[in-house]
Amino acid sequence: MTFTIPRELEAELDELATRYPQKRSASLMFLHALQERFGYVSKEAVEWTAAKLGVQPIHVWELVTFYPMFRQEPAGRHQLKVCRTLSCALGGSHKLYRHFCDRLGLDPNKHGLQTTKDGKFSVEFVECLASCGTAPVMMRNEEFHEGVSCEQADALLARCS
Repeated sequence: MTFTIPRELEAELDELATRYPQKRSASLMFLHALQERFGYVSKEAVEWTAAKLGVQPIHVWELVTFYPMFRQEPAGRHQLKVCRTLSCALGGSHKLYRHFCDRLGLDPNKHGLQTTKDGKFSVEFVECLASCGTAPVMMRNEEFHEGVSCEQADALLARCS
């Protein structure tokens, strides 16, 4: 395997694995740490994690493909996540998602994470962002936005450098 991680991160993960009665139980925490470091979870990261925890790669891959918080490809510098659950859908999240896609030249009918060619923006429909009373809601990276109109979306895009 050619995948390598910084020694300090590997030491941190080794110590983390000792906190679990079975090493494989640390899989999710490994994946979170690797995604935080590299921006996504690559096939090589899955294989490295499996080898490190003494499990088959499929057992790690199942986690990556099941949980929507794990990305399998790099995301843009500005990650736009639009809630798609019922309250937000009724509040206009589909219109908001389409607006972002139209403005950024992305396909509003495509599922999953989409990133602009320049790598500046990623847009994704996501499950509940836990603010049903202020729909539609979205996040730009770690910044939360409530009751977002198309005009507010344009202003948000304009502020992204």
